[in-house]
Amino acid sequence: MVNEDKYLHSGLTSNIIGCAMKVHNKLGRGFPENIYQRALAIELERIDLTFIKEQEWSVFYDNILIGKRRVDFVVENNVMVELKAIGDFIPANYNQIINYLEAFHFKIGLLINFGKTSLEFKRFTNNKME
Repeated sequence: MVNEDKYLHSGLTSNIIGCAMKVHNKLGRGFPENIYQRALAIELERIDLTFIKEQEWSVFYDNILIGKRRVDFVVENNVMVELKAIGDFIPANYNQIINYLEAFHFKIGLLINFGKTSLEFKRFTNNKME
């Protein structure tokens, strides 16, 4: 049996990663996250992808609003993208995107790191969604 989720939005995630690679190739490492975010927005626009930058959601506990969180990008209303400009991913980075996928009901997410010599990225699937 083929795991369909492995391929869900694979063309879209490939396009996003390609845009991130262009940004990393032009800027290199060493800039703050917001610089990469602005450059990635330019590249996403160039290939006509629709996106929301810094999408904000409310977080509830027992139906009580307890805070708000922002994700760097929601692309084509299907893929959540979280950017980092750090030396290495740490477990907290993975936990963050998994938590966002679950809390905001997204199936696919990308974690992209511009802080290394080569672009680093990981694709996540929300297995709690049917």
